Amino acid sequence: MEMIHEAGQYVDTVKRVCDAVGGEVTFRGTVHRVRDMSDFSFVVMRVERGLIQCTFQGDAIGDIKRSDVRDAMVLEVTGAVREEPRAEHGVEVVLSAVKILGKPYDQLPVPIGKKYMGLSLDVDLPLRPITLRHPRKQAIFRVQGAIADGFAQYMQSQGFTHIHTPKIVVAGAEGGANLFKLDYFGHPAYLAQSPQFHKQYLAGAFGRVYEIGSVYRAERHNTSRHLNEYMGLDFEMAYIDSMYDVMAMETGMLKSVMNYVKEHCPEELALLKADIPEIKEIPTIRFHEAKKIMEEKYGHKSKNRYDLNPDEEVLLCQWAKEEYGSEFVFVTHFPSAKRPFYAMDDKDDPKLALSFDLLFRGLEITTGGQRIHHKNAARGIPLFTVFLCGECRAAAARKAACNGEREYIAAFAKGGLPVRDVRAGAEGAALRAAKCCDHRVDIERGVIAKFLHSSTDGERNADKVHAVHGKQVAA
Repeated sequence: MEMIHEAGQYVDTVKRVCDAVGGEVTFRGTVHRVRDMSDFSFVVMRVERGLIQCTFQGDAIGDIKRSDVRDAMVLEVTGAVREEPRAEHGVEVVLSAVKILGKPYDQLPVPIGKKYMGLSLDVDLPLRPITLRHPRKQAIFRVQGAIADGFAQYMQSQGFTHIHTPKIVVAGAEGGANLFKLDYFGHPAYLAQSPQFHKQYLAGAFGRVYEIGSVYRAERHNTSRHLNEYMGLDFEMAYIDSMYDVMAMETGMLKSVMNYVKEHCPEELALLKADIPEIKEIPTIRFHEAKKIMEEKYGHKSKNRYDLNPDEEVLLCQWAKEEYGSEFVFVTHFPSAKRPFYAMDDKDDPKLALSFDLLFRGLEITTGGQRIHHKNAARGIPLFTVFLCGECRAAAARKAACNGEREYIAAFAKGGLPVRDVRAGAEGAALRAAKCCDHRVDIERGVIAKFLHSSTDGERNADKVHAVHGKQVAA
């Protein structure tokens, strides 16, 4: 009987080889490339995190001929380690023993051994199991992993609990993205577009929570600003005084993550020629002030009153770089008409939301803000119920980004489409959009409020509302 013991301490193969200068080392790896010379060959081995140059001198080592060693073979090699400034990591291994552990089935379809493969996505993606063996491709994922590791380390140091929210959900979390629909054992379900609402109620239980998880957006990702599947880094914190507490936490997190990546991925950063930004302070500007700067300084006048266009994000980052030497800039106090319904309004100006975007090198990379924390704090805006025919109601239920509360689901079930995220200036647009089969629909103000704030009587009140005000429009 054999007993299983715990694993020994891991030592990176590259480090182990570098520490063995003047001695002998044995390691395993894959042949990255072979360069044949007149009387010897360079055999570059690919190990866990890097390349190690070896020299195969003579025509054979034991039973292995020099001509037998080819790209993509898996070898176990032994040799003397010596300094070589021109080689990877400044060392090379003069081979004294070679053992072939595996051979490729066929010649590789892409030039893994070249510095740059120069592949299009149409070629790269179908061959991903092979192309990911290239050091430059690996470097991207190693940096991505280090960002997530650095994020987790910082969050834990600040008392956050790591959570894992469901990715198969009954409804969307917020507007702005379409949903991937799937059949959940005969019931409609969707891939989660955001952990937003799960984060919010878990923050009520745990105080501080964070998640590293996949999010899904059913939209074309043929631009640099869209992905229909990506890894999101989210955190939620309770007991704050303002959104500036969240911004301060994010600033500290970014500083820590940047330092973590520089410490753990120096070779990957050098390989990718990536420039890690230095973060001291991040400037903050209000949305309307940003619009004014765009017009006065850069002569850019936007027709979008509620959000920043991509070209404005680029110009605003340029401004932050010129004025403050920062590659980051916070934009705050967006119009409430643009922000999700759970964003808290500014008490000094209810038309503005206590929310922010963080821009970096011309791209929006995060969104955050202060949440409404009282069930009756509906911004003082009347609620609406739009009654639709069955077909249109089903389509609305699929597309609507509701919050998944029982009351909302009850409203859909009883024939109503609740429109909660309506503010001053957006009312007309919301009502114009509420069409059913190109006919007039009945819209009743304030009626739905009676059951939206009642979790126990939601369905019964929905029945009552529907009986009184639910005149269906014929399809």
